[in-house]
Amino acid sequence: MTDKEDPKPDMLARPDGPPLAYRRVAGRGPGVVFLGGFMSDMTGEKATALDALCRKQGRAFLRFDYRGHGASGGRFEEAVISDWLADTLDALDRLTDGPQVLVGSSMGGWLMLLAALARPGRVRALIGIAPAPDFVLRMEAGLTADQRKALDDEGFFLRPSDYGDGPYTITKALIEDGRRRCLLDRPIPITAPVRLLHGMRDDAVPWRDSLRLAERLESGDVRTVFVKDGDHRLSRPPDLALLATVLEGLLRQPAGDQ
Repeated sequence: MTDKEDPKPDMLARPDGPPLAYRRVAGRGPGVVFLGGFMSDMTGEKATALDALCRKQGRAFLRFDYRGHGASGGRFEEAVISDWLADTLDALDRLTDGPQVLVGSSMGGWLMLLAALARPGRVRALIGIAPAPDFVLRMEAGLTADQRKALDDEGFFLRPSDYGDGPYTITKALIEDGRRRCLLDRPIPITAPVRLLHGMRDDAVPWRDSLRLAERLESGDVRTVFVKDGDHRLSRPPDLALLATVLEGLLRQPAGDQ
């Protein structure tokens, strides 16, 4: 069923965390799991385009909202990277079967890497769309004097949104937890195939960060694709067509062919 036919998502109840909203497509494997970005949700263009593609192909697909995002429970300002990783692992463990292709957008690209490290046997391949591992370091380095004072005095500051959906509450706990989850300062022991898509007009995550990530990954099958006129979201029709082509190429690739 489409979102219009079924306006309410399913909910994953958990004893040790708030309920997670999700939408799942039944189908054959390997399945596809979409991991959204910071303050994003599963109703965005990339998530819904992948949903439609997997439905058309009869392939299993999962999209969900982290705690404090979209239709899920919890408060955004009370969560940190480790919490969103726990949400990702719960979704992977409880809502999917067998090998999966993880598709991570922006912060979801960081979470897909952390999930692949935690569940290497469940990951067939990874696709990062403007992946943003370690983004809290860039966020911290860009603090104004007023923001740094608010962070020190109040434990949080309000960060304006680039997309007109209100300011974000950035907590000291988020930054401190994120520092402990950083990856780019050492080799990343992921050996699955990885594809990185990045717009060269991205004003949120520098496209050169994908080159740095590609260098850090231990996999011998890493390819980067740069879209010269692409922005951070890469949600235009040509961008979505590129994503579909990259995903289909990975799904045709025999397992273990790296």
